[in-house]
Amino acid sequence: MTKSKVKPKFTSNALRVLQTRYLKKNEARQVIETPRQMFERVAKNIAAADRLYDSRADVAVTAREFYELMASLEFLPNSPTLMNAGTPLQQLAACYVLPVEDDMRSIFDAVKHMALIQQGGGGTGFSFSRLRPKNDLVRTSMGMASGPVSFMRAFNAATDVIKQGGRRKGANMGMLRVDHPDILEFVNAKEKEGEFSNFNISVGITDEFMRALKRGSDYALVNPRTKKVVGRLNARAVFRTIAEMAWKNGEPGVVFIDTVNAVNPTPALGAIESTNPCGEQPLLPYESCTLGSINLLKTLREGPGGKEVDWRKLKKTVWAAVHFLDNVVDASRSPVKQVDEVTRGNRKIGLGVMGFADFLVELGISYASAEAVETAEEVMSFVQKESKAASAALAQKRGVFPNYNKSVYARKGPRLRNATTTTIAPAGTLSIIAGCSSGIEPFFGIAFTRTVLDGVVLPETNRLFEKTAKKRGFYSKSLMNKIAVLGSVRSLKEVPAEVRKLFVTAQDIPFQQHALIQAAFQKHVDNAVSKTINFAHNASPRDIEKAFLLAYELRCKGVAVYRNKSRTEQVLSRGSSKASYSEP
Repeated sequence: MTKSKVKPKFTSNALRVLQTRYLKKNEARQVIETPRQMFERVAKNIAAADRLYDSRADVAVTAREFYELMASLEFLPNSPTLMNAGTPLQQLAACYVLPVEDDMRSIFDAVKHMALIQQGGGGTGFSFSRLRPKNDLVRTSMGMASGPVSFMRAFNAATDVIKQGGRRKGANMGMLRVDHPDILEFVNAKEKEGEFSNFNISVGITDEFMRALKRGSDYALVNPRTKKVVGRLNARAVFRTIAEMAWKNGEPGVVFIDTVNAVNPTPALGAIESTNPCGEQPLLPYESCTLGSINLLKTLREGPGGKEVDWRKLKKTVWAAVHFLDNVVDASRSPVKQVDEVTRGNRKIGLGVMGFADFLVELGISYASAEAVETAEEVMSFVQKESKAASAALAQKRGVFPNYNKSVYARKGPRLRNATTTTIAPAGTLSIIAGCSSGIEPFFGIAFTRTVLDGVVLPETNRLFEKTAKKRGFYSKSLMNKIAVLGSVRSLKEVPAEVRKLFVTAQDIPFQQHALIQAAFQKHVDNAVSKTINFAHNASPRDIEKAFLLAYELRCKGVAVYRNKSRTEQVLSRGSSKASYSEP
């Protein structure tokens, strides 16, 4: 690869994260590469896949393009690609779903496969809906089954002893259908803080359940072993319990599983049963997906009236990113043979965006406005359209994905290289590296702390707010001290009203607006959207119910909620206990 003049520039927090998690280390755990060398390593490795389709491909040119795409922080692939590309591990996908069948061998095969995948930096999702319910007959021993929740403990314990390559905490998604007889035990599984600490849990909500909820009627519980109805529960009572538990500690989330399968691109290969740990990537059993995010801040340019979107640059970035992610499918190696087979059969990629909140501020748009919803649709519809065009262009050169004839595209087109092209990931640590707000989330706070691996605490202050305060002449150390305590500027009269409106934070935004933003992106995303509806501490369980119902009505594929301070330990915390200012 010819030497590029593009030099990556990072914040101090970004460098700290890179050194802790991403840069190569020797046996003494000493960092042995620079961030530039990391990007060069990844670029060369991913570009080399071009030779699989053209023996004369100039991979040096492609490597330079990929390097500049990342080093400019215009696009970043998911963490395992940055960590593992060009290393002996070569496990590059972030998201996996593994099947759990109703027999002991399958259950512990899944535990083993989970351990291998997490060791390389992947996150794993499971549906436990096929497991027979608690106290059901086990014919081989004539004993009684212990049920899905008990087996989840084995997965949780195994994750406890695995640190993903020493750089990522193990993460799982556990799902159970709402019509499983053990659903109430599952819903309450995390009632005690610290239980199943390596799992996010979500209830698979069916359309039938939602109809029963609307009627206020009972619905059927089905034994997955016998397929017979074994009981009935009142839908409103179950829904209330789900909302109350989510109010109490943020879980369970809900996944509208029939909504997900209504747009499954390969229904002939089976139904989607679960997602990755953050919920944005529904996958078939044994399927993985590689993700990447475009930094929307880098798509802006100065226009006659201020900042505007450079659509030509965004198109170029989308096309380069689709090429990059398609190459990752070939370059990646899973420790589980079945995963490589299913993944390469569908070649799913998930291109998304990050920095949306920053992007809106630069455009002078409040996140809590109708214009923000319109902007979300405008940007994501463009990314969706161009990602499909890029995938179609690759298909002309490389062929369609192998399972194309078993897909919905075989009937109505177009001819694509990838069964899916778009996903909105949380982009948590990637956004720290890129120096932008995470995913499509609003600002959590104007000043807050973020806890990352091994309890490292990173203080963050919104640089766009500081820039605005200085430019408009209301910046002062005492003001920043106040913000460090409060986290928000909502109540600070010394901040102009229009600036307070522009720098609105997650807990200040009505849940309806959170849902509208998520739905706007979901309209133009193949897979799903990682988005949390944040509530203030004084929100009620009824507010949670309303948010779930609205998300369903808006055709979101799932929804996660979090009420501030509903857990004693949380990753993001507003304000700072060390600030010198205290409220009167």
